[in-house]
Amino acid sequence: MIAEDSALLRAGLVRLLTDEGHEVTAAVGDADALLAAVAAEPPDVTVVDVRMPPSHTDEGLRAALRLRSEHPQVGVLVLSQYVEQRYAAELLAADTRGVGYLLKDRVGRVEEFLSALERVHDGDTVFDPEVVRRLLARTRHTDDLDLLTDRERIVLTLMAQGHTNTAIAQQLFVSRSAVEKHTNAVFDKLRLPRDDGTNRRVLAVLRFLGS
Repeated sequence: MIAEDSALLRAGLVRLLTDEGHEVTAAVGDADALLAAVAAEPPDVTVVDVRMPPSHTDEGLRAALRLRSEHPQVGVLVLSQYVEQRYAAELLAADTRGVGYLLKDRVGRVEEFLSALERVHDGDTVFDPEVVRRLLARTRHTDDLDLLTDRERIVLTLMAQGHTNTAIAQQLFVSRSAVEKHTNAVFDKLRLPRDDGTNRRVLAVLRFLGS
């Protein structure tokens, strides 16, 4: 399901997803219509804009938070022009799977959007690097972050975006074992609970930054 107040963008998303073999069960222009559509027939995943009628402030994100609470089995991909840091942190308040936050202006290729949508559908967490940068800049855990080396901060940032150890190793041109060493150091220094599941690890990091 798609919730986007721009009729042109909404139609474009419907066309794109349909052409890629996805079924769009509803495409609406406001948050109330989205909540009603999901309640009537929960989809696998929703794409939600942040600012929608009537006030064009945060209706979409508040609807996304309700969906996370009332329909935790539904994946939620927020697609917005804006970084709402408080709501980004609240999206991760519950230990549920399948959430993403992308910035419209920074999705450079269609393949990036489709990949993010599929990852959210599969239960992964996908956050735009700029959203993570804002969380890092505003976190109150600055003393803890100062304990990290430069490489460990880079690994923390990539983890927060939802990347696996293998993907991080490929981006940094290092071995997977080296990344594992850095991730273990990050979790030890920040006193975060370790978990073998990639998704739970990402959620732990993002909740730490947003708390």
